[in-house]
Amino acid sequence: MLFLISPAKSLDYESPISAELPHTLPVFKKQPLELIEVLREKSPQQISELMSISDKLAVLNVGRYEAFSARFTAKNSRQAVLAFNGDVYEGLDAASLKPGELDWAQEHVVILSGLYGVLRPLDLLQPYRLEMGTRLENAKGSNLYQFWGTQIADYLNERSAAQAERIVVNLASQEYFKAVDLKTLKAPVVECVFEDFKGGKYKIISFHAKRARGLMVRWAVRHKARKVADLRKFDLEGYALAEQASTPGKLVFRRKLQD
Repeated sequence: MLFLISPAKSLDYESPISAELPHTLPVFKKQPLELIEVLREKSPQQISELMSISDKLAVLNVGRYEAFSARFTAKNSRQAVLAFNGDVYEGLDAASLKPGELDWAQEHVVILSGLYGVLRPLDLLQPYRLEMGTRLENAKGSNLYQFWGTQIADYLNERSAAQAERIVVNLASQEYFKAVDLKTLKAPVVECVFEDFKGGKYKIISFHAKRARGLMVRWAVRHKARKVADLRKFDLEGYALAEQASTPGKLVFRRKLQD
């Protein structure tokens, strides 16, 4: 199985990491450089308007685009799974995984990215901001979905062919999963949904759902989940499979939090 997750807007390049931690280079090498060249043509004001971010963040990211290099080094990059710092990655808590567990994650986890297309956990990541839904005009169209086309699905086909069970487990947001061309993708997709009981009914609460996606990846890594049937046993932080709400293509996990 392959597990798909979204990247995070927040980045962490300050926390210490072991110099002995292995790393790999991103799969797509030319494409990020093409997008960086497009972004370098824009002023901070244009970036602010394009991405709906503050002037301060726009200036920061214009600086990141200028500093972006075709060469990845220990000074300008770090492993993606440790660089991203959002709710999903707090649930995943990759810094506490053992070397063997990180190796397993490297083979089974794929991070979708607007700039890089796809990233493996140990792929080096230079700081950037470019959400998949950004309407960035480029040589291939008016947005990043047109830029990436079938490339991400083609990559997933290649990766999933080597898996024991050719399944793609979607733990990414709709914005990012939309970048996977489903007409091209050969592997069946199983979606995991996480709901909390609030206001008298079960519903998806964004913060909790994002963290739960990371928890599911962590659980799968530590248990070396190989089949969809294995995922049904997920039980971290009070979640349990809701059999009646689930289908073969969608596993729904629910919990009731203490007030």
